[in-house]
Amino acid sequence: MAEQVALEVYKEMVLLYVEQGRQQVNSFCRNMEPWQIIGATVMTTLGAVWIKDFLFQQESLKSRIKKQCFRLIRKIPFVGVAIQNQLNKALDDMSASLCTLKEGMEYTTQLPTQGLSQSQVLAKIQEYQTLNEVQWENGCVSGGVYWGDATLTKLLVQVYGDFAWSNPLHPDIFPGVRKMEAEVVRMACSLFHGGPNSCGTVTSGGTESILMACKAYRDMAHERGVKHPEILAPVSVHAAFDKAANYFGMKLVHIPLDKKTMKVDVKAMRRAIGRSTAMLVCSAPQFPHGIIDPIEEVAKLAVRYNLPLHVDACLGGFLIVFMAKAGYPLAPFDFRVKGVTSISADTHKYGYAPKGSSVILYSDKKYRHYQYFVAPDWQGGIYASPSIAGSRPGGIIAACWATMMHMGENGYIDATRKVISTARKIKEEISKIKGVFVFGEPEVSVVAIGSDVFDIFRLSNALTSKGWNLNTLQFPSSIHICCTVLHTQPGVADQFVHDVREQVAFIMKNPKEKTTGMGAIYGMAQSIPDRSMVTEVSQGFLDCLYSTEVSKSNTNHMNGNGKAH
Repeated sequence: MAEQVALEVYKEMVLLYVEQGRQQVNSFCRNMEPWQIIGATVMTTLGAVWIKDFLFQQESLKSRIKKQCFRLIRKIPFVGVAIQNQLNKALDDMSASLCTLKEGMEYTTQLPTQGLSQSQVLAKIQEYQTLNEVQWENGCVSGGVYWGDATLTKLLVQVYGDFAWSNPLHPDIFPGVRKMEAEVVRMACSLFHGGPNSCGTVTSGGTESILMACKAYRDMAHERGVKHPEILAPVSVHAAFDKAANYFGMKLVHIPLDKKTMKVDVKAMRRAIGRSTAMLVCSAPQFPHGIIDPIEEVAKLAVRYNLPLHVDACLGGFLIVFMAKAGYPLAPFDFRVKGVTSISADTHKYGYAPKGSSVILYSDKKYRHYQYFVAPDWQGGIYASPSIAGSRPGGIIAACWATMMHMGENGYIDATRKVISTARKIKEEISKIKGVFVFGEPEVSVVAIGSDVFDIFRLSNALTSKGWNLNTLQFPSSIHICCTVLHTQPGVADQFVHDVREQVAFIMKNPKEKTTGMGAIYGMAQSIPDRSMVTEVSQGFLDCLYSTEVSKSNTNHMNGNGKAH
């Protein structure tokens, strides 16, 4: 009874306020002409829409204000000149390191008037191979090359040669390649415990696999009326998700990590879910620290809010599916987990296939349909393609299929056992070294190292001088080694631990010493608040990759003929 009385009182108060509001509006408009009322309404509506569009964009207001401030600062004459001089110096140094050739070598900038014979071409190839300075075969490189077995390479070269001219775009002409691609996908679905409706496609690599999943879920979000779809992903997720957001007009919402475990904060992800959320993302494992996100917990959110969940297993996918049989069980991470709707995994990493192959898998065909592109009205006929590329190299698909068939389950289990045991040995030994620590509890192949005592980039420089080629990471500063079959060679892991221990002991004698060389550059890049400057340097790096000119910084290395040493 009391609740009824209270409700009636509440209704009366609401009606009173509404009536007072009505009277105030009428009083305000009493001396206005109709056109003025209509004009004011239109202008107010347009103003409200403009404010909404200004405040709620894919890029946050804070980020846009920050960028604008830095643009204005760089327009100050002496500041802008100083910054540009430093950028130019960095770009010149980069060009010198990337574009310098050996004595007697020069760039080819035009087609030869007369085509070279096969023997001449092969001689040129040998000349280009002399530019290699990093001996990756010895197991000194983090990731990059995941095996390089000579016997497997010989098989792949032969298989690729047999299918070098094939193109899956024409399945009627190349039915064998179509069959191989379908079998690669089906074998991968089985490895990740997909049901009878699971499916997927072969792509050119992990980035394309990730792009395809994001494209599919963007289109699903558009179908339900979401204008600005959002990707909710850990801050540690691969940068391919940034690329997908940029390409497909989506917004990437980065979810923080638990600072102790380096796993995504599930509670923070739940709070970030909203009407515009198009997909959730977890990594298994993530690239920076090799940590597997709490997939089962995030999957519960996906089910609860009826959202797709993508598991990015590009790096370690073809390890984690064999780890249980290799004696290293993991918590469920694949289609066994209710809520997981797609998985990306690279066959060209621990699948040991040649570069340029990956798979994107879905729990159901309904998701894959959103990935497809179809142009039904093209004059050239109905155009339909499963992924970004139209024509695709059938030779790569054939070589991927051949690799999987050649390795077999036993081959993969054996390789996985070697890689995981090596990574865990490195993790255990590094954890014993005073002055450094291992991030989280890595379970797969990546071991990330940090320090609370000294700048970890000093250790990176020191290990580089010892011949190690490691990955340098930021936010927080760290380095990591991604173990491959090459690191399982006798003595490699022991030598790495020895060199880390030795160099850390040396650094600890003067832990506050200033970092120099590339380590200093990496540290500085993190501290620059104007990230557009970092972007400019990165764009300059990409320009250098296509340069066929000798940079100004190279003039000290040139002989009398103008050829770089």
